[in-house]
Amino acid sequence: MDNGLIPHRYAKALYKFALEKGTTTKLYDLSKKVIAAFEANPNLQKVLSNPFVKNDDKEKLLISAAGNDLNEGYERFVKLVIGHQRADYAYAMMLAYRDIYRKENHISRAVITTASKLNDGLMDKLRAIVKNSFKGSVIEFSEFVNPDLIGGFVIDVDSVRMDASVSNELEQLRQTLLRSK
Repeated sequence: MDNGLIPHRYAKALYKFALEKGTTTKLYDLSKKVIAAFEANPNLQKVLSNPFVKNDDKEKLLISAAGNDLNEGYERFVKLVIGHQRADYAYAMMLAYRDIYRKENHISRAVITTASKLNDGLMDKLRAIVKNSFKGSVIEFSEFVNPDLIGGFVIDVDSVRMDASVSNELEQLRQTLLRSK
């Protein structure tokens, strides 16, 4: 079976369950915490994939990854995942749930990447640029620093990219010089 199909099926079932219970937003917030736990600790995936780790321990890990904001739906979901021997897909399931929730609620994700950390005022201006460009959309922002940009910024909103980085300008100049031969 396709690795992407399994997580998506479980995430879709979780979303439908949460919809019936009226807890889709709570589970969405919880999914972001679980995803952050996986990203902060890559060994978590290794432990969940290890057949020698007891299911009770895997369950405790997944429950603790959610932090203090547990709800019945997530706990039941974890028990289902563990019971069906799908713990190694838990991270992908949470990613799929997050994507389903965003799609159903028309939420766009904006990633702002800068060459160095910006102060709050400048970051607010970049957020305002995005909000003005995507009026009527609900947007979640993430910020990253990438010194390879040299200067400027790159903003990715879903499949749209606004690239005002120095590295991009240099690459465009290089391409122009190559074509001018």
